[in-house]
Amino acid sequence: MFATGIENSYPTILLSDGKKFRVDEMEKAGHYNLWRKDFELVKSLGLKYLRYGPPYFSTHLGPGKYDWAFTDETFKAMNEMGITPIIDLCHFGVPDWLENFQNSDFPAHFAEYASAFAKRFPEYTLYTPVNEINICAVFSAQFGWWNERKSDERSYVTAVKNMCKANLLGMDEILKVQPKAVFIQSEGWEYFHSEENKCQDKADFLNEKRFLSYDLTIGYPSAERMQKYLLENGFTREEYTWFRNNPCKGKWVIGADYYAHNEHMVMKDGSTSDYFNGLGFGKVAKQYYERYKVPIMYTETNIGMEHALGWLKQQWHDTFQLIQEGIPIVGFTWYSLIDQVDWDTALRENNGNINSFGLYDIDRKIRPVGVAFKQLIQEYSEKLVPLKM
Repeated sequence: MFATGIENSYPTILLSDGKKFRVDEMEKAGHYNLWRKDFELVKSLGLKYLRYGPPYFSTHLGPGKYDWAFTDETFKAMNEMGITPIIDLCHFGVPDWLENFQNSDFPAHFAEYASAFAKRFPEYTLYTPVNEINICAVFSAQFGWWNERKSDERSYVTAVKNMCKANLLGMDEILKVQPKAVFIQSEGWEYFHSEENKCQDKADFLNEKRFLSYDLTIGYPSAERMQKYLLENGFTREEYTWFRNNPCKGKWVIGADYYAHNEHMVMKDGSTSDYFNGLGFGKVAKQYYERYKVPIMYTETNIGMEHALGWLKQQWHDTFQLIQEGIPIVGFTWYSLIDQVDWDTALRENNGNINSFGLYDIDRKIRPVGVAFKQLIQEYSEKLVPLKM
């Protein structure tokens, strides 16, 4: 499945004047006004698949209350145009009435929303219920950037727990409506290197921690040290047992969101920094596959315009090599369709800076990487045999 996506992040941040602000990437990129044009661009690339979802924060108005107007219109158009959405139900934020990911009521309310969506659009089968759980928890509850803006391990663990539970409950509700649903669980794929031997223990810990959201969703037994970490930071033994006994049902794909900054160096002082000459996607992907033994989709990658052609070539080379080695790869995605806005500060500031990550620029003019991606799709679509899941 060659795919792209329409960026639909919507975390809340605190501005310099102390006011709370909802970062809405669909609004910043002009999608609310140009959505039909954007879908036409998807088709013009020869794509059939689009990572896409309604803005959760403005759709779920309260318990049992929804505003489906924008969703009805856009999903009807995609259906008519032959675009299959990989439905992104929660992307880095929650409605104001749910506050943030520390709210233990979030999982039940999200499950209700997932059920309502599936009943309204029962024909769809591809879902990412809660996107990038680990990354969202780190940015919201460990780095203090988004949503609850916490900076401690207990808050991080609480956010991971609530999002993973919401994910699982949402999957259950979707399967009740659409038993053929396939869940493509996108997550940031990372690796931590150590600067020297005395940093290795921390690097090992972080390399175990990167798997937490998958472990809890799949029901995979985390390392003993990681289980201890959870229990020391708010998990109860009963909660951990619940996750082990209630793994995701249905068909499952692990989604790789891999960027040039996804590998890190653990420094002598315990800090980490981006490490750009690391293992590369192919080797990192093998680590995730060897752990979970389920199909993979490369669900996100991009880089700035000046390096985009080389990066696309390298990422597809690694992906195609994995396919040739027999690893089940179900798709490849350049994310996103249109340039993004303010990701240079990880959405922490409302500057309106346009980031040249798209296949098309903010004015909907195709970039060289868009031309190259279209050519790649044309060349390989007929060569590759779709996997049966």
